[in-house]
Parts: sequence; C-alpha cells; structure tokens
Amino acid sequence: MRKYILFLQSIAAALLLAGCCCGCGLTATESSNIDSRLTEPESLQPEPLQADSLPTPEPASTPEPEVTRLTISAAGDVSLGILQIHDYAGTFREMYDQQGPAYFFQNVKYIFEADDMTIVNFEGVLTESTDLVEKQYNIKGDPSYIEILPLGSIEAVSFGNNHRMDYGRQGSEDTVALFEENDIPYAYDGNIGIFETKGLRIGFVSVNEVYDGHKVETWLEEGIRKLQDDGVNLILACCHWGAEREDYPEDYQQKLGKKCIDWGADLVLGCHPHVLQGIEVYNGRFIVYSMGNFCFGANRNPKDKETMIFQQTFTFIDGVKQEDQQARVIPCFVSSVMSRNDYCPTPAEAKDYTSILNRINTLSEPFGTKFGEDGGYVIPEE
Repeated sequence: MRKYILFLQSIAAALLLAGCCCGCGLTATESSNIDSRLTEPESLQPEPLQADSLPTPEPASTPEPEVTRLTISAAGDVSLGILQIHDYAGTFREMYDQQGPAYFFQNVKYIFEADDMTIVNFEGVLTESTDLVEKQYNIKGDPSYIEILPLGSIEAVSFGNNHRMDYGRQGSEDTVALFEENDIPYAYDGNIGIFETKGLRIGFVSVNEVYDGHKVETWLEEGIRKLQDDGVNLILACCHWGAEREDYPEDYQQKLGKKCIDWGADLVLGCHPHVLQGIEVYNGRFIVYSMGNFCFGANRNPKDKETMIFQQTFTFIDGVKQEDQQARVIPCFVSSVMSRNDYCPTPAEAKDYTSILNRINTLSEPFGTKFGEDGGYVIPEE
C-alpha cells in the first residue's frame, strides 16, 4: 500500500513539472525556441547610424518683406457748379454744356491716374433743390456733374466746408447720395471716410473750422481715434480753415494742424483761403496750410489763378508705415488760359512753374520747409 501511494505522488510531481514548462499552452521545446530568438547574436543586430550619414536639413528660408508704396495726390477747392448770382455766360454750366464732363480735369488726369488716391475738397452741392440758405454766396451744380470726378480720376472728397449747407439739409443729403452711388468715399464733421487700394486702407476726416470753430477738435480727435481703432494704414486730416486771401496761416491753424498730428494724423491738408499758403513739417509729417482753388466754378475770373497739387508717397513694409518724407509739389493754374477761368486746371511750365514754386518756398520759409527745382521736398541737413 505504501508503494502505491509513493507511485501516485511521483506521477503528480511529474505532471506539475510539465505544467511549469508548458505555461500558456507552449511545450518546453517551443518555449526554449522563443527565448533563443529574443536574443540574437551581436553580428545580426543593425549598425548604429553615424552622424555624418544623416541627411542635412535645408535651412529655413526667411520670407522677403512685402514693400508697398502708396502715392496720395491732394488738390484744393473744387466747386462743380455756379453761384446763385451768376447768369449763364462764362460759367461752369456753360462750359459743361459745351465741352462735357471729361473736359474739366483733362490736363491733370495723367497725374491723378498715376497715383493711388486723389482727394479734393468738394465745395458746394449737387442738387435740384431751390431751398437756398440766406447768405452771400451759394454754390450749386446739377446732379449729373458727379461724373466729372471719376472721369478725372478723383477717388475721394473732403466735404467739411462752409458751402456744404448752401441748400439746406436736402442739398447736403442729395450730394452725399451721389457720392455713395458713385463709390466716392467722403467725410465731414463726425462722418469718417475710408478708401482701399493695394490691400491698404486710407482713412480721412474733414471739418469746417470756419463755421464751427474749436468744436471741430472733438470731431477730429474722435474721428482719428475711430480710424485707428478700425485699423486703417494711413490717416489724413482735411481742415477747412483760416482767412480768405491771406498768404500765411493764422495761429489757430498752426495749433490745430499740430494737434491733428499729435492725435495720429499722417498728413494734414488745408483749404478755404482760396490762395496758396505754406507747408510745415511737424514731427516728420506735413501740414499743408492751403492748397488754394483748383477747379473752381464759383468764380468766373479769379485774380489769383496759381495753385498746386501736393503729392506724398508713403512706404509700407508688411503693412506698417515707414517714417519717410517723400513729398513734392506740382505748380499749376486753375485755368488753361489767363484771361478768364475756363475751369480746366493745368500744370505750369517753364518760368511759370519756377515762379509758383518760388512762391511756395517763400510761403514755407518761416517753417523751414523747402522744395527743390523738381518740386521734391528737400530734407534739411542735420
């Protein structure tokens, strides 16, 4: 009996040993083979990569900065119409009927077409209203005259001036409607204008200091701030100011012009005196105190027919304006003939060019500003 029990114990031990060798259903031989495959001979393992055999990464290319140049042309008072006291003979209306809408800016169109934006001061209204405001001079043109602007390559207008309300609210609203129908950006009082070109946005404000006095400071400061908040790339401040037929700006013109730049304007453009005034550079930015008349239907034969186009080219790198001073003046006359006003602004030539340029330099001399023989701004030597 004892031998039988020992026999059973030996069988149980053998079965237990076999289970240890065959875990997970593998035989002892299969288990041994797996272990041998897990540890390969050193000669069969891959060679480690050497540093000099790795591919050399291409250096990251630096994108070229995007440089954009934007040229702005500005001219003075433009009134496409006549005074209420005019008869027909010798007027803007008669010239329009005889020559058509493309006539008026034909002599300067090549200049305006070559720039990126032309802005003028639009003085008067285009309306059929007869409800004129009681005053000495009221300026009005036919609504069809609006086509003169795009045909002359004029893209934007400042509308803050002392003739915007010559025919009451109706006259102003009719004119604004025409600007909008013809995609002509405009600005006046608290209304800001924006023009887009070359992927950049030019904002502008326009006020009439002649009637509104110091009140315009609120419109200017708030308007400039709105444009800054809107992320425009360039800001123009258009100011209708000063005294008529005075060669030099008043003290308040000078103070207000500097305030505009302190608030954030990149260029200040002045109108109203009907004659040229000087140009000042303040904190690297231009203040053009008066550009005079330009295409001015409200006067059939002004004594002073000298005027100019002010141009400035702004440089942007990746949309950021650079602080350069590329500007020039283009001496002009308001008429192509001197015996009367034919309402056709014309660049001056030869001795007339030199005479008007000298006048601009004389008027600008108190501000230390000078333009060379080619009309270009002369940067002062340090």
